[in-house]
Amino acid sequence: MVTTGLRPGRSAVLRLLVVAMALAGALLGGLGGAAPASAHAALTGSTPAQGAVVDHAPGQVALTFSEGVAMGDDSIRVLDPKGKRVDAGKLRNLSSGTVVKYGAGLPAGLGNGTYTVAWQAVSADSHPVSGAFTFSVGAPSKTTAAVPQDKAGGGLVGALYGIARALAYTGFVLLVGGAAFVVACRPAAALVRSVQRLVVQGWALLTGTTVAMLLLRTPYTGSGDLADVFDFGGLQQVLVTKPGAALVSRLLLLAAAALLVAVLFGAYARTQEPAEPGEEPLDPAVAERQRKDLTFGLGIGGAIIAAGLAATWAMAEHASTGLQTAVAMPVDVLHLLAVATWLGGLAALVVSLYWGPPVERAAVRRFSRIAFGSVLVLVATGIYQSWRQVGTWRALTDTTYGWLLLLKAGLVTVLVGIAWVSRRWTGRLAEVPSGEELTAEADVVDEVRGADGVGEADAAGADEEKDGAEAAEAEATADADTDTEVGAEKAGVGVPAAATTTGATATAGSTRATRPATGAGSGSADTPDTSGTRDTGTPDTSEAPDDTPSPDPARAAQLARQQAALDSAQAKRKRDADPERRGLRRSVLAEAAVAAVVLVVTTVLTATEPARTEEAVKATSGGQSAAAARPQALTIPFDTGGPHGKGTARLGLSPGSSTAANTVRLRLTDPSGKPMDVPEVKLAFTQKAKKLGPLPATPRHEGKGRWSASGVRLPVPGQWQLSLVVRTSDIDQVTEIKNVKIGS
Repeated sequence: MVTTGLRPGRSAVLRLLVVAMALAGALLGGLGGAAPASAHAALTGSTPAQGAVVDHAPGQVALTFSEGVAMGDDSIRVLDPKGKRVDAGKLRNLSSGTVVKYGAGLPAGLGNGTYTVAWQAVSADSHPVSGAFTFSVGAPSKTTAAVPQDKAGGGLVGALYGIARALAYTGFVLLVGGAAFVVACRPAAALVRSVQRLVVQGWALLTGTTVAMLLLRTPYTGSGDLADVFDFGGLQQVLVTKPGAALVSRLLLLAAAALLVAVLFGAYARTQEPAEPGEEPLDPAVAERQRKDLTFGLGIGGAIIAAGLAATWAMAEHASTGLQTAVAMPVDVLHLLAVATWLGGLAALVVSLYWGPPVERAAVRRFSRIAFGSVLVLVATGIYQSWRQVGTWRALTDTTYGWLLLLKAGLVTVLVGIAWVSRRWTGRLAEVPSGEELTAEADVVDEVRGADGVGEADAAGADEEKDGAEAAEAEATADADTDTEVGAEKAGVGVPAAATTTGATATAGSTRATRPATGAGSGSADTPDTSGTRDTGTPDTSEAPDDTPSPDPARAAQLARQQAALDSAQAKRKRDADPERRGLRRSVLAEAAVAAVVLVVTTVLTATEPARTEEAVKATSGGQSAAAARPQALTIPFDTGGPHGKGTARLGLSPGSSTAANTVRLRLTDPSGKPMDVPEVKLAFTQKAKKLGPLPATPRHEGKGRWSASGVRLPVPGQWQLSLVVRTSDIDQVTEIKNVKIGS
């Protein structure tokens, strides 16, 4: 198969471009993935409730979720105050209708004290979720129960899984969009090596990341230990889940895609090749029918495989759960296909413009029309998806998902603006000459070169495109041509030298090398004309001597290749000097850069809790977001009104979590900043929205101006009120109120 190749340096640059576009998203996705994975299913209620104090031990613990989840027998664990597991170890499915509810049975006769409930599940959109809370029987007590500090889907495994997700999206875009560009926009690109590599690398990237995600599912949704990628028992369990089935289906579709890629760059590419010298060309009607049949087959087969690949995301992520799933999943497939067609085609256009022969204006126009249609599909499907996942205008600014969605919309707007600039450059392009026109143009160039004696300059320009040995030979040939032309001029001959065509055959190369006598003299560059035609300037039409040596075919073929290199170098210089094409290359490259950022934001968006779910969590936690736990620091000025009654309290609370015991550290200083002792300080926490509290925390005096309290449990995430009582004398005391945010 004939292809348009790349020099080794340019091949490395192409690989660097593909890897850079892929890893741009992967790196940021990995940075985001190093943190705990965002929960897409949320715990919306429990029985007993978080922090509740019940008179008698319940018969079971029940958890209610915002969407469907997958759970096992070990997904809900109930631990007594000593950390011993006391539940029955058998999961109960209590769901009914649209209510998603699971429970774990408890034995009779549980003693009084504080019990810890730790749970873990996989949400319907394939993301792991986990949490813990406490309830008390009779009265609260101290507990030594240990619960995992890391959220499910976090750590190194979460980071690797996030990177694999980003790279999988990138591979899908390059594979589908690159192939669509070849079939629908520029069939001749099937012969361009840079486009071939782009599509094949997209296939390899998607295949490799799919296998990696399949192996990482076990530790990602379970232990979090990277060594569990080799747990084949866990892999068997993954295969029967919805995400596992989606990944296996993707691998099967990629096997079929490999066959289509082979046909695309094999049989289909051969239909775009010109006939070899000496080879009898196919009948034009037969060749055209072959092209149409292959185009039809690749188009239909490729569309089915591309839609199937997109469906493997739709069936296992956001679209598969929540509102209107029957509509949302096809819409999600259309959205992904539009993204791939636009951004993948854009990548193929970039490598064609920078590392290939000149791109025809008609091909750019076809891609521009397809890209415009893709943008329309993106807008329509994006509006529907935004309504479905956000729900309210306020959620656009009050939730992380809303902010990311606004960022993506802004980037797409910028991308469309740059695309409009590219369309303007496209309108200014001059059409690239066809193969026949290029041959005729090369003939004219050679004739002008022979008449003006400028072959040596052209050969010098071609040296940039040749390796050392061939460049030297090309220069030597040009020198010989110049000598021939000078000899002809001395003989008074005004006929230009014979022209050769681009990609000349060995016979043409022989003609250029030997210069048979078409003018005065013997035709030798070293022998002056002595035929007596010097005064008249009339060419000598006598036959060449019979003893003229026949040309060496190998040398003639070599000279023909050198001539083709000269013509290619000149065509490249002419292409690079075209301001319209230079402007188009720059604007398309800018499009590709912004598109890479859009791909990053899209990957992060798919791993972020939808705004509707986040709003539901706020509604069940007193209107406060269940943010991640973080230490809190408060500065509270006070004045009891008596002597030495002014000062400042500095309070620190860590880890600031509703699922773990907190430690409070308090320091009091006088107006000069020196430690200040007082007869009494008191602390209490109240959650008005849940009607919890006040929950007292008794600080222990540790030194002058320093107190601490450990084991402080605040069972519900959200906004709490901290009450600080400072007494400086028997009658002088003040109560200060501050808000403190407790995470999950």
